[in-house]
Amino acid sequence: MLSAPGNRNRQTREGQADYTSEGNRHYTPSRAPVKGGPVNILKPERKLAILSGLIEGCSARSVSRMTGCHLETVLKVLVESGKKCEALLNDRMRGLHCEAVEMDELWSYVYKKQRVLKPEDRIQHPEYGDAYTFVALDPTTKAVVAYLVGKRDYVSTDTFIADLSQRIDGPVQLSTDGFQYYQSTIARHFGSRASHAEIVKWYTSVNPGSGRYAPPMVGGIQITERLGSPDRSKICTSYVERNNWTIRCSVRRFTRLTNAFSRKIENLKAAVALWFAYYNFCRIHGSLRVTPAMRAGITGHVWNLVDLIA
Repeated sequence: MLSAPGNRNRQTREGQADYTSEGNRHYTPSRAPVKGGPVNILKPERKLAILSGLIEGCSARSVSRMTGCHLETVLKVLVESGKKCEALLNDRMRGLHCEAVEMDELWSYVYKKQRVLKPEDRIQHPEYGDAYTFVALDPTTKAVVAYLVGKRDYVSTDTFIADLSQRIDGPVQLSTDGFQYYQSTIARHFGSRASHAEIVKWYTSVNPGSGRYAPPMVGGIQITERLGSPDRSKICTSYVERNNWTIRCSVRRFTRLTNAFSRKIENLKAAVALWFAYYNFCRIHGSLRVTPAMRAGITGHVWNLVDLIA
């Protein structure tokens, strides 16, 4: 059998491709192309290796190189597992009793940054550009009570607060930053069973010297009571902001100044769902010595990663 010109020793992940006399590639059933193949042919240990790499801050391409799986297979495993984790969080993270909840928005982007979007991109692909992950964190149990991936606008904020209000039973104190849509949506969905305080920080620049960089320092804090009578000792967003740093270190799509951004909104949503499910049920928190879900009374044991996708 003749080999196609320039492809004499070409290899695939499944084996050596055969070529017809006309130079067209032909695969036997045992040598089917990987791209577009079903996910369920993967062995469980291979799938577990993919997910372990993704939740430890590895990019999809590096996971593909480490596991020997095609990039498309890695992304299919991510999306499939992300849907299962999203369903798990929707089912288990309910009926919670929280004294306080801190909220913040975490920036990322899909396909292109907002400033380089073309007019046709905004019409044909409204999901392109800035994408914000809204996070609601219980500072006592460190559990992520609710989250949402979307635009930083009224619609996303209203959906996020509505979902949060259905997951918490009883009164709660909410702390947010100065984002304008929190006040109206909290009053609408929580009513009198929540108190709301707004905490705004401003920063001062520091000159560390020529050629050096120093992060800005907090120059002051302004607290405004927006709803009810919040306890000032519980007005804080430091825990959720610290959690944002954990996310950026653990989910490669949120790492700044890299090419590991999301090309599709579905992949971003799947990665976020996978991380929060792992964080709540599998990852032992350093300050609690148990998982956030155990501290919140949702489960009585540490889950394995395989339990999330079973």
